[in-house]
Amino acid sequence: MKLISRIHFLIALFLTLQAQGKLKVPNLFCDHMILQQNTKNAIWGFAETGERITVEASWGARETTIADRHGNWKVMLPTPTAGSGQHLLLKGTNTIKINNVAIGEVWLCMGQSNMGWALGNTFGAEQEAARANFPNLRIFKSSREHWHEPLVQSRDLLAKWQPCTPEVASNTSAVSYYFGRKLHEELEIPVGIIVQAYAGTPIEGWMPEDIQKSDPRTRAAMDNYKKLSRRFSKDDALKKFEDELAEYRTKIAAGQTMKNKVRQLAPPIITKPAILGHQYPSHIYNAMVHPVRPYGIQGAIWYQGERNSKDVPQALNYRRQLEQLINFYRSSWHHQSEGHVADDFPFYFTQLPSWNPPQVKPVESVESPWVVNREMMRMVASKVPRTAMAVTIDTGDSIALHPKNKKPIGIRHAYLALKDTYGKKIVATGPRFVSHSVQGNRIILEFDAIGSGMVSARQGQLDTFAIAGKDRQWRWAKAEIRENTVILSAKEIKNPIAARYAWAMNPSRRNLLYNKEGIPASPFRTDNWPLFDEKTDAPITVYKPEKPAGYQPVDWRRPTMTQ
Repeated sequence: MKLISRIHFLIALFLTLQAQGKLKVPNLFCDHMILQQNTKNAIWGFAETGERITVEASWGARETTIADRHGNWKVMLPTPTAGSGQHLLLKGTNTIKINNVAIGEVWLCMGQSNMGWALGNTFGAEQEAARANFPNLRIFKSSREHWHEPLVQSRDLLAKWQPCTPEVASNTSAVSYYFGRKLHEELEIPVGIIVQAYAGTPIEGWMPEDIQKSDPRTRAAMDNYKKLSRRFSKDDALKKFEDELAEYRTKIAAGQTMKNKVRQLAPPIITKPAILGHQYPSHIYNAMVHPVRPYGIQGAIWYQGERNSKDVPQALNYRRQLEQLINFYRSSWHHQSEGHVADDFPFYFTQLPSWNPPQVKPVESVESPWVVNREMMRMVASKVPRTAMAVTIDTGDSIALHPKNKKPIGIRHAYLALKDTYGKKIVATGPRFVSHSVQGNRIILEFDAIGSGMVSARQGQLDTFAIAGKDRQWRWAKAEIRENTVILSAKEIKNPIAARYAWAMNPSRRNLLYNKEGIPASPFRTDNWPLFDEKTDAPITVYKPEKPAGYQPVDWRRPTMTQ
């Protein structure tokens, strides 16, 4: 076994030495790539120290630079308006030609497993994939990677830009695919999506460790990971990783691409010790974001939060963390792109869908951390400029953590971009709570973004609102839609002071509030009562429901999205 590992190492070393001294670029820069239009895009790579590098574009742009003492180089290449059929020539001691380059709109799509969930595993996949021939919808998807130090390039040797075909679409993140497809069809220009997703990862993993050290929860988690790691040898784990990486590279060099009939070969990952694992703060950022920064992008969409909503105290912390992540990505991308990616680029995120048994109580409490996470996201969207939230409580599954109804989520993200980024005159969100007033025994809720008018999901009265008086005892409310308001009352409460809507892990089966454009309202509350009291409340951890034998997820009807 040691001899085999040694052979793998020598082959990998030979391939590395053979490539040294040559002009090289990361896999992002390959045939079928797409560049952000009407700006200057970062093009970078590696060469010998002092080597003169020239990048020439078929549209007439030309930039030259010198590789620094570490062999790194970067140019900022101007791009025209959208189009396709272009090419790039990169010249140093050798020449690289990149063919079929498109110019258009590029979006970064990140998150955990539900962002990565493939179109082929969703409802309607077969019919959707059959029509997914979009040569100018370009997709770049990396394998899962993590590392304890920032990487200058991904170890995934098979990641590349691909035009969208039925096969490519089936293996692509469903949310990202539907988002990109909708933009491509509505804007009628090339669109690119960079999909970076890693299952089961906390938000802490998606930003550098040093910016999180003021967070007591993050520091405590790091201390715990260090304790868990004492039983394992870091050196042994790294040695095993290097052997497996050499074997991976050898297989790729020999032309092998598939691990089995359905899974592509991917770089190895370390699971133990925890201080080298994928849960540790910064490790996802180091391997999946740092290597693609500062590729020219228009904006980002984000679908993550499940891993940070195991209990209410953790979910409450998400507001600060999400805002920190957005601010870091914006400022660092802007700086690394020399100001050509906006320091307030659009950042849209997915509110957590419904999960666990359907709601039966008017308001759920500490047993329901996901509704608290939804509230934290709603607060970020209301505070941080050029952010918005795709509401998804009418999607999900009572059992499965990975629901198959991903299409509405991707389309709603596209609505946000089409209106807020591209100025299209559409209704991008469901009814948004604006204010409330108390009139006798009634609470009047006022909304905007009502589109053509507010409606219930199905015939019958809205049944998802609750109200409470000073005793903070929640009762189901009778709810009546009147133009841009909803009027609430409950015969048990003479003097109501607060209202909540869809305040539960899984309110999806109730009669939810929509606008006629088919977009639901977000859960919200009018009160500012503490959602967790450290003195009196004990955290309740949410676990996966037990899956019955033979369980098959079934989608449910929701109002049709009309735009």
